[in-house]
Amino acid sequence: MSSLSRELVFLILQFLDEEKFKETVHKLEQESGFFFNMKHFEDQVQAGEWDEVERYLCGFTKVEDNRYSMKIFFEIRKQKYLEALDRHDRAKAVEILVKDLKVFASFNEDLFKEITQLLTLENFRQNEQLSKYGDTKSARNIMLLELKKLIEANPLFRDKLTFPPFKTSRLRTLINQSLNWQHQLCKNPRSNPDIKTLFTDHTCTPNNGARPPPTNSPLVGPIPKAGAFPPIGAHSPFQPVVSPSASAIAGWMSSTNPSLPHAAVAAGPPGLVQPPNAAAAFLKHPRTPTSAPGMEYQSADSEHLMKRMRTGPSDEVSFSGATHPPNIYSQDDLPKTVVRTLTQGSNVMSMDFHPQQQTILLVGTNVGDIAIWEVGSRDKLAYKTFKVWDVTACSMPLQTALMKDAAISVNRCIWGPDGSILGVAFSKHIVQIYTYNPTGELRQHLEIDAHIGGVNDIAFSHPNKQLCIITCGDDKTIKVWDAVGGRRQYIFEGHEAPVYSVCPHHKEAIQFIFSTAIDGKIKAWLYDCLGSRVDYDAPGHWCTTMAYSADGTRLFSCGTSKEGDSHLVEWNESEGAIKRTYSGFRKHSLGVVQFDTTRNRFLAAGDEFQIKFWEMDNTNILTTTDADGGLPASPRLRFNKEGSLLAVTTSDNGIKILANTDGQRLIRMLESRAFEGSRGPSEPINTKPQIVNALAAATNVSAPLAASLERSDRIPPPVSMSSLATMDSSRTADIKPRISDDVDKTKSWKLSDIVDSAQLKALRLSDPLSSGKIVRLIYTNSGLAVLALASNAVHKLWKWQRTDRNPSGKSTASVAPQLWQPNSGTPMTNDISESNPAEESAACIALSKNDSYVMSASGGKVSLFNMMTFKVMTTFMPPPPAATFLAFHPQDNNIIAIGMDDSTIQIYNVRIDEVKIKLKGHQKRITGLAFSQAMNVLVSSGADAHLCVWSIDGWEKKKSRFIQAPPGRSASLVGETKVQFHNDQAHLLVVHESQIAIYDSKLECLRSWSPRDALSAPISSAIYSCDGLLVYTGFCDGAVGVFDADSLRLRCRIAPTSYIPPSVSSNNSVYPLVIAAHPSEPNQIALGMSDGAVHVVEPPDGESKWGAPPPQDNGTLPSLPSNAALSSQASEPPTR
Repeated sequence: MSSLSRELVFLILQFLDEEKFKETVHKLEQESGFFFNMKHFEDQVQAGEWDEVERYLCGFTKVEDNRYSMKIFFEIRKQKYLEALDRHDRAKAVEILVKDLKVFASFNEDLFKEITQLLTLENFRQNEQLSKYGDTKSARNIMLLELKKLIEANPLFRDKLTFPPFKTSRLRTLINQSLNWQHQLCKNPRSNPDIKTLFTDHTCTPNNGARPPPTNSPLVGPIPKAGAFPPIGAHSPFQPVVSPSASAIAGWMSSTNPSLPHAAVAAGPPGLVQPPNAAAAFLKHPRTPTSAPGMEYQSADSEHLMKRMRTGPSDEVSFSGATHPPNIYSQDDLPKTVVRTLTQGSNVMSMDFHPQQQTILLVGTNVGDIAIWEVGSRDKLAYKTFKVWDVTACSMPLQTALMKDAAISVNRCIWGPDGSILGVAFSKHIVQIYTYNPTGELRQHLEIDAHIGGVNDIAFSHPNKQLCIITCGDDKTIKVWDAVGGRRQYIFEGHEAPVYSVCPHHKEAIQFIFSTAIDGKIKAWLYDCLGSRVDYDAPGHWCTTMAYSADGTRLFSCGTSKEGDSHLVEWNESEGAIKRTYSGFRKHSLGVVQFDTTRNRFLAAGDEFQIKFWEMDNTNILTTTDADGGLPASPRLRFNKEGSLLAVTTSDNGIKILANTDGQRLIRMLESRAFEGSRGPSEPINTKPQIVNALAAATNVSAPLAASLERSDRIPPPVSMSSLATMDSSRTADIKPRISDDVDKTKSWKLSDIVDSAQLKALRLSDPLSSGKIVRLIYTNSGLAVLALASNAVHKLWKWQRTDRNPSGKSTASVAPQLWQPNSGTPMTNDISESNPAEESAACIALSKNDSYVMSASGGKVSLFNMMTFKVMTTFMPPPPAATFLAFHPQDNNIIAIGMDDSTIQIYNVRIDEVKIKLKGHQKRITGLAFSQAMNVLVSSGADAHLCVWSIDGWEKKKSRFIQAPPGRSASLVGETKVQFHNDQAHLLVVHESQIAIYDSKLECLRSWSPRDALSAPISSAIYSCDGLLVYTGFCDGAVGVFDADSLRLRCRIAPTSYIPPSVSSNNSVYPLVIAAHPSEPNQIALGMSDGAVHVVEPPDGESKWGAPPPQDNGTLPSLPSNAALSSQASEPPTR
């Protein structure tokens, strides 16, 4: 079937849906196989209409098509079978077994026997694997989640899960256009024609009653632009076409300038034509078809039509039908779930998603840095600090400005139309253009000394089919530059204040630019030298930005006045007037409100420490989100092109990525990819798998979510009775099909063993004063400094400076930092208990999100220090008991969880100096605390190897358990136990001298690793990397292990000889007591040593990561236990 025929099917589907022919719609979906209606499928599954479910599926796939299809049908038939058993309908169960399930016996006979044996049980829940099966409704819902994942992963459903985006009533629009053209061809057009049939071409009956034959002459000239249809009951289908004057770009852009060299033809709004009181939207070139077989364009009818179109108004036909409100959008389409938190390290000033790669984010900061993030994998693909590429080419004003003040900020960064180029506008004169390739490489392309003062905005456009760069600046001008050579093509002057923003756009062949200045003036420019076509005032009369909807049909602006009043409005382009004003802003905003549009449906703006959403057709707020807190007063934000992700700036120099369901699916797809290997797609394996252990725990199918992202060396997941075995989708049985090739790959993989200083970059931080052991160590959130707490209660702060070798000022092992001391020379020193020496006390430390103060204790009172002055701001909590661990509440820095030496946890409000509640659940001192804002819980760990989960809302204990002893150890463990949440806020790293382990939200151990072989010493410390992909683990013999965070497989061993000087390494008692992970560089760590030293360690130059990722086991997914039989360094499944 041709693509046009396929599109016609979609138009018919839309028409049938609008006319409420529901059964016919789904029948056509099934028979055509073009669109899989997931909502209909869900409804049928939840209703238990199993015959209809399979019938609908068969329009898209068959059981034997591939492994995904096999598993889909198996899950449905298994559920049908279990429901029959649950109703004690044995006859029906036997029928299903023989008729539906027996087909799977050829793949796994043992499975079929096991399913058959369920018939012998009075209640199939007596089977251990099905003991947690709930009621029918919940079981269907759980199964449905599994089915949706399988369908999304199935290559046969690719491009069939999303209905093409086009306007409502599109088929009616096309019919309307046809009738209008037929009426244009009438020899004797009537002002109120009567449309009685669509079966024959329309013609108007002459006055004498004779009816001329319908004409089949071809149509010429521009095709009117279709809009929405008038509602039913609008019985005046003919509306006059308004032909504007040739000198207008739009009704609100007229001027006394000479007319433009374009023929004026109207474009139409709802009903295909403009109402009498509105001008044409924009000028267009008349378009004549160039070639079409069998068409004669010089017919009398054609000339008659052209004559009428030149001379003025005409009448048009409109075929009206019932209209239905759009139903393809809901609040669920808005990205509101936080899925990523990225630490940029500097205040983010501008962001832009790549136009094609939906998870690539360009970021510019207040210190002139730009970075490119892959938000799915959390990888920073590129990073550039500001520098002038060619100082000799700079103007004297720029050189003078840089001499006076070298500080420079990014005002705007933006991708080019196809993502192969990007532009950066800086706060001083400069615009820099880079070329970009998909590997993340940035190359210098153009540096333009564009404006005197700041360059406030930059954009790309295509006038005359040539890529151009548009800039505006403090010098009150807008300039257009050739994107190839950087030659200036136009300069637009006319603003009387610095130009704040530009918004290029086009309507048909007309290219134009809107600009706004800080005096509130809006102007519009064509690519000529004839001056501005518009001079209007923006609401607020200050900083305003403008943007079109994705389809280019609706214009919006958002701005804030000097008094703080914000205005978000939609413009009526034809009149230059405000069409609607959106409500819901704070009375006096604390900054300039930023906004964005998405999906031709929604608007979003950052205001009042949150994100506010509107539907474009409704002036009232649709919904809001605070993105789990931590946003500035007026956060910057940016949607990706699909509207599935939303990037939002945070108050701690970071970025949060919010996602809707599609965005979360996209992130999961990226998470499922191997850490190394090609970024390009590879062909899926289409091998029929064995159906293994079908009564086992739920299988996570997120790894092979899409065939385009699937690795060819992965083994298909086993078909299982997944979602019914347990209600926990994060666990699975460790039973996999064996394939020899993958075993060979596993055996051939070699562990990276770093034993020499030449194999890494290591820097011992200078410290003239002896300080005993380093007991606590953290990076500042900015990544510019390292803070250590020694066993003698003294704090030490090393800061990296901006230098030629380190222009970013970020921590690095290549440049030595300075040990910072206040003018007074008095270091930050904790209060010490008189009864208990500091060396024997448990030390603790916590840093505020903005790095402005640190809370610390060394056995005495808890001290709050100012990080700038090193002065004590206050002390509290005198011992006994002594504080042993500190953690800031994720939503309120004034609330602190304090673990105590007497095994209690005190929830303390610093501002009012009050203990809100004491939590009791441990038997020994508290050694670890971790908040999860996503789950709204606090997890605590103690020296009793006990874990407790507390609800943040009421502080009640939800769950507790002792950590499991590894094989060969006694059943009960004691000793310091620490906890840390993964970035996903759901998985928990538990660290004990005997093991590192990953637990889920229910405190179920997913996988663990215990010391052995080359890393046999007890564990001293462990921590996640900032991107959550690695676990760094220190050992009491001085070694450091780098583990894959998903599988806990060792990917790199760092021997003590590689970073400890020979004079020190001879002392076997020197080892890392504590490890700190850099907040934005996932492969940099700092080690706090037992001899008081601090080392910063990174991979060597030329290598960006530690070692190579360990191979995946057959059939395993990143979140599942590994097969210990294949590697001596594999993680272990939890002991039961």
